[in-house]
This record gives sequence, structure tokens and C-alpha cells, in this order.
Amino acid sequence: MTRAPLFAAALLITSLPCFAADKGDAAAGKTKVYTCAGCHGIPGWKNPYPNYHVPRIGGQNYDYLVTALNEYKKGERSHPTMRAQGESLSEQDIRDIATYLSSLTP
Repeated sequence: MTRAPLFAAALLITSLPCFAADKGDAAAGKTKVYTCAGCHGIPGWKNPYPNYHVPRIGGQNYDYLVTALNEYKKGERSHPTMRAQGESLSEQDIRDIATYLSSLTP
């Protein structure tokens, strides 16, 4: 009997917690989203520059939030306010914020 399948299963089981560890700390994220609520937490809010509806981000997909914040940080998405917000965030901040926001129910 070969041990390869057993070894592969053990490796998979021990690596699963690493995937969860890649996400951030929701409690830390909750304290870091205070600037987000100014626009994203007001129902029906329209951003004056340019004038468009600001999307709700509570309950949004974790990976989407991480991608969006990183793209704003790098200048790959253009919005002056979000660019400034993204540039001020560390990678850990982004993971923490995305973990907290994705844990909310819309």
C-alpha cells in the first residue's frame, strides 16, 4: 500500500487553516472602516464628484473588496477619493477591512 494518498490528505488538511489565516481580522477591520461609512454607509447618498450613487459595501464579497481596494491603491481604478483611501491602506488593513465588511449581512 502506498502512502502517497495518505500524505496528500494530511498535507491538504494541515494547509486549510492557512487559507483562513490569509484573511484579515474582522475586529480590527471594524475599527478601520470608520472613513468608509461616511459615503458607503448612508442610504441613498450621492457622491458630489462625480455625481453617482455610492454602492453599499457591507456584505460584499471578500475577494471583490480586496481586489477593488488594491486596484484603487495602485491607480488602476480612477476615483480621487477612493485612490486616496487605497493609498493610505496597508495590505493588512485591506484584508482586515474586507474581512469585516464581507461578514456583514446586506
